[in-house]
Amino acid sequence: MARILSIDYGRKRTGVAVTDPLQLIAGGLATVATSELYDWLVQYTQREPVERIIIGEPRQMNGQPSENMQRVQQFVNRWKKAQPDIPIEFYDERFTSVIAHQSMLDGGLHKKARQDKALVDQISATIILEDYMRSRKK
Repeated sequence: MARILSIDYGRKRTGVAVTDPLQLIAGGLATVATSELYDWLVQYTQREPVERIIIGEPRQMNGQPSENMQRVQQFVNRWKKAQPDIPIEFYDERFTSVIAHQSMLDGGLHKKARQDKALVDQISATIILEDYMRSRKK
């Protein structure tokens, strides 16, 4: 089987998570400068088989798109046009940053580690992927 990869797309940094080849476990993979994300993903997908990419859909509490949605949509359109063999899907990312911070607290990470925004981005991408995997099992 191929892996499933997820993205927590940010203006400056993007968290990336991935499943194992059997798609049983999700884990943080990297935090990439958003300006380098496309090339990074192309290189990764050349080394590792990826079945699909799940990208966090930025929405406000009322369901309306957030300010980041336009940037995310541009990235998705670029990916779909250049890499049609690897589908990319949106998945609701509301609350992932809050859950990531809570996970860090629950895990006993010290304040300095919890302030590491790159780690928060990776954990958020992992949460998106875990939620997506759970939703497929239902």
